[in-house]
Amino acid sequence: MKKEKKEFIDFMNVKEIIKYATENYSECTAFTIKNKAGKTIEYKKITYKEFNEDINGLGTALLKLGLEGKRVAIIGKNRYEWILSYVATLNGVGVAVPLDKGLPEQEIIMSLQRSKADAIIFEDNMIDLMKKIKKENNTNLSKYILMDNTKDEDFLNLHKLIEDGKKEIQSGNKKYIDAKIDNNKMSVILFTSGTTSLAKAVMISHRNIASNVAALKYEQPFCNTDTNIAFLPFHHMYGSTCLLLMLSDGVNNVFCDGLRHIQENLVEYKVSVFVCVPLILEAMHKKIMNTIDKTGQRKKFEFGKKLSNALLKIGIDVRRKIFKEILDGLGGEVRAVVCGAAALNTDVAADFNAIGIYTVQGYGLTETAPVVSGENIHTMGYNSCGKPLCNVEVKIDNPNEEGIGEIAVKGPNVMLGYYENEEATKEVLKDGWFYTGDLGYLGKKGHIYIAGREKSVIVLKNGKNIYPEEIETLISRLPYVAENMVFGYPKGDDLVLSAKIVYNSEYFKGDSKDKIQHKIWGDIKNINKELTIFKHIKKLIVTDEPMIKTTTAKVKRFEEIKKILEEN
Repeated sequence: MKKEKKEFIDFMNVKEIIKYATENYSECTAFTIKNKAGKTIEYKKITYKEFNEDINGLGTALLKLGLEGKRVAIIGKNRYEWILSYVATLNGVGVAVPLDKGLPEQEIIMSLQRSKADAIIFEDNMIDLMKKIKKENNTNLSKYILMDNTKDEDFLNLHKLIEDGKKEIQSGNKKYIDAKIDNNKMSVILFTSGTTSLAKAVMISHRNIASNVAALKYEQPFCNTDTNIAFLPFHHMYGSTCLLLMLSDGVNNVFCDGLRHIQENLVEYKVSVFVCVPLILEAMHKKIMNTIDKTGQRKKFEFGKKLSNALLKIGIDVRRKIFKEILDGLGGEVRAVVCGAAALNTDVAADFNAIGIYTVQGYGLTETAPVVSGENIHTMGYNSCGKPLCNVEVKIDNPNEEGIGEIAVKGPNVMLGYYENEEATKEVLKDGWFYTGDLGYLGKKGHIYIAGREKSVIVLKNGKNIYPEEIETLISRLPYVAENMVFGYPKGDDLVLSAKIVYNSEYFKGDSKDKIQHKIWGDIKNINKELTIFKHIKKLIVTDEPMIKTTTAKVKRFEEIKKILEEN
């Protein structure tokens, strides 16, 4: 695949991205929405012009509700109304607060309290919770807006607001349309993991997002003939920024019916591009390989790879012809995939590229809005995260003899700081550089290689980040816990969330080890109920022997993990 030479367009804010998309792709399809009525399925196409009109309509209505400069929380699955609410809020209303719909009720409430959200836009499956929050009046919320057309007198309706706003515009109200954007002001509050007092709320500006979209648009080969399936949750910076990237290239965007329906959705919509986490791509690869093995085609597949790779070296690309049957199983149109959030299995990346699907990966963090580096057709190297984006600088701080040190990042994509947490902000932002806490080194050609993580954050294969301190705080509340440590126990190429608990033997005086183990497991299961599913402890080590600690009584986490792996 030849990389299309693109002009670098340095967007200053999200409003400029939407303006550019509307002017250049006005009649192209921005979104295809599937509507089900019993067994009847209808597809509604929304053009870029219509999307822009909906943005202006909703934004105008939100201003009329008195939300100018206010904070608007958005919660729900990936859908048109979600991204519409997000963009409408950013482009002339106030601050967007994306929330994870999978959080337990108490964490959602705490998110609303910590962010001081003034309004919330939500789905109908959260009606009961919103009624409870409204009744208890323990947040700053004054406006509750329902995404769906479900009739409920307690809430405003998003679609009605859009129509009301359009009427206002027709009557001459241009306040929202003419709104000026402060590019460097806080425009998004995004929680990195959960919402306990230990979780950080990242402050992101328009410029942070827009600069990242500009660089990605320059690097990656997407175009207005593509169809993208939005796998990544929009409440993650990775998901929302990549959707804006797709919009900047005039791509048609569709939504997945669920992980079980990935293959049928790829076929249904003739998807050509998507951005995902390794878990999705590796599951697709496993299914392809299982089919090849079941049909006795493994030798033929391996020969085909060797042949196509050899021909590719002399400029002959026959990959999509040789592997047409495999590609047809994915809808026949998939041509480009970008993977991030965790390391992608190198064999998977190599196989997808070998069959004619351009597959690259990158590196980033919420705090960098989110992409720091990425591969492209010229910088591919299966063990690296590519080179820094064209408007991003990277350095390795305090490297050891092998050149490995902490990765630090500078650029217009670096966050403003952590909301209401000046101490944590000062720890990571120094002289314009963001210190990631990740360990890595730079190759001879400038590629970034991740060597490990200085932070204790646990990154699962599906891209979920878990901050162990959050769960350790809950475990420490158990009356018999002397010490505890939450960590990722290696299993294959993924991690199993695990806990080691040192109990006070006096508390269990006379009890057998089996009885102690049973009691502690029961309490851990109760703690799991308080947490979202991906934070559940699944492996438990129980002992009354103290852990390895520093002279200041802090657990030496990495030494302790090494000991556990040697003993188990």
